Amino acid sequence: MMREKPAGIFVSWSIYLTIMFGLAYLILDGASAMGYNWQWYRIPPYFFSIKDGSLELGQFTIGVLYTLKISFVAFFIACVVAGILVALRLSHLVVGRALSITILELVRNTPILVLLYLFYYVFGPVFSMERDVAGIACLAAFHGVLISEILRSSIQAIPSGQWEGAKSIGMSPLQTYRYIILPQTVSYVIPPLTGELIHLIKNSAVVSVIAVVELTTIGRNVISDTYMSFEVWFTIAAIYLVITLSFSAVFHVVEKRFVFRR
Repeated sequence: MMREKPAGIFVSWSIYLTIMFGLAYLILDGASAMGYNWQWYRIPPYFFSIKDGSLELGQFTIGVLYTLKISFVAFFIACVVAGILVALRLSHLVVGRALSITILELVRNTPILVLLYLFYYVFGPVFSMERDVAGIACLAAFHGVLISEILRSSIQAIPSGQWEGAKSIGMSPLQTYRYIILPQTVSYVIPPLTGELIHLIKNSAVVSVIAVVELTTIGRNVISDTYMSFEVWFTIAAIYLVITLSFSAVFHVVEKRFVFRR
């Protein structure tokens, strides 16, 4: 792959910095015209504070931890849901394939906010689900169908000759999946699964509309108490950016070191 020339890099960075400084100027100018009083000095205690000689977690830090908690739980359940849907989709059962396709199309074509309302206001009372459980179930269902398509396309990307070769040496379908198909599927699955996890973390903010106390909800509560709209939303956006970029970097290293080469 050809590397960009130094002159091209300089031009690219110049354009980027010009745009960023331009946006910053417009925001600051607009805030000044509104008579907005910036209070950035009040933000750090929402991360950490020291009381009576001990370190206490601030509201933003607690929100980050809970956001990651519901995201990982939802992602794990989504992977289980995806595995079940793929098994049904690739089975020889007509009913199984029809059920898988029906669930896929219904969930995938429903806006996630509408799906959240269904889980909380409809399924919640029926199945006695708390708001946190309803939010996690919604995220797991929505991303489960998306992950199922990733898994299905990855499995079907394996050359058909390998299936035939496994069958010719007497391997059962289960052995074929375990020893031949799934190890190779990893190289196809890791990159899109990383993207799906990041997508889920960002989508976790939607559960704030049913008052699940995660990062976005805490941000709204802080604004209602302090009226620091600009500072809080810039901080929340920066936190999500740091989280997603960190996961992208970690999984990029994992992909380079541990994923089988195709």
